[in-house]
Amino acid sequence: MPRMQDKVVLISGAGTGIGKATAERLAGEGARVIASDLDQATAEATAQFVAGRALSLDVSSEADWQQVMDDIRGNEGRLDALINNAGILALSAQQDPEETTLEEWQAVQRVNLDGVFLGCKHAIPLLRDSGGGSIVNLSSIAALMGTPHVTAHGASKGGVRQVTKSVAVHCARQGYRIRCNSVHPGLIETEMGDQVLGLRGPDIEVSRAERAAMVPMGELGQAADVANVILFLASDESRYVTGAELVVDGGTTIV
Repeated sequence: MPRMQDKVVLISGAGTGIGKATAERLAGEGARVIASDLDQATAEATAQFVAGRALSLDVSSEADWQQVMDDIRGNEGRLDALINNAGILALSAQQDPEETTLEEWQAVQRVNLDGVFLGCKHAIPLLRDSGGGSIVNLSSIAALMGTPHVTAHGASKGGVRQVTKSVAVHCARQGYRIRCNSVHPGLIETEMGDQVLGLRGPDIEVSRAERAAMVPMGELGQAADVANVILFLASDESRYVTGAELVVDGGTTIV
């Protein structure tokens, strides 16, 4: 039997990158995918590809989260997994502790951290009423090390790591049968990953080779590598896993 047979899954930021790869992976295992994104066109493209549904969602808006959950309750009648994937890196090239503006700091926190908090808050009642389920929050290896070049981003992902554990304990103690775990990608070849890696421009191959050399496994990760881990956490195979942080980085954080 497919690992996600008949499970209803909401994925934020599903239009591109890891979110899109996750939608494809979970749908391939039988999930009914609801692809959400701030960019409605990309959400619809993903939904069409996986034979799912598309919803517009600004993860920093509480009203949007409430509307999405009401929509799912009314149309699907249940929710089995939430993948909090939507996120941004920065608004400018300068994000060290001296150059980061308060405006940029707050903008990154609104999407990366407020968005995860709001997703968890508003998904919990529907997951509970569905008999339990799984929340998977996309953090980053930036949550596990100093990131002076992306200060706001690193702080937001550290917050996601902590919120995940708080949600996991809360749901477990309430008897909701809702698991909550975080995934920490490293250097992954996606649109956002390209921003971190400096892969855009005439020196793209040089930069890729230099960055790959920093990874013990000697290569950059792919969105599918992260999607495979998300599949495990979203499925019943991880029924006894909650509050965990799974790192997908080719060994980067262990050296």
